[in-house]
Amino acid sequence: MKRIILLAASLALASTAQAAQKLGEVQAQRSPEQVYAAVCGYCHGRNVGPVIRGRGLPAETVEYMVRHGQNAMPAFRPTEVTPAELKALAAWVQTSTADPKEHGR
Repeated sequence: MKRIILLAASLALASTAQAAQKLGEVQAQRSPEQVYAAVCGYCHGRNVGPVIRGRGLPAETVEYMVRHGQNAMPAFRPTEVTPAELKALAAWVQTSTADPKEHGR
């Protein structure tokens, strides 16, 4: 009986791990533009936080800020922005051009 319970528990954990991995893979498919629109743009493009596009911010700074937050900006967990998404987002922000709608405040 104990073996059946242990087997069932092991299968449940394996299933949960596979589902989490698949979720991470699905999230990793978001483009930097999609991540920015879904996570960053609400504040950084609308008079709340500083404009970050077109400033040439170093990718390392963007990555640090996203994971650790600062002042009113919260930290975002890997379940919200995957490591792959963050790396792509940080590179995109670093090389992005300014959006006239964001700079016209």
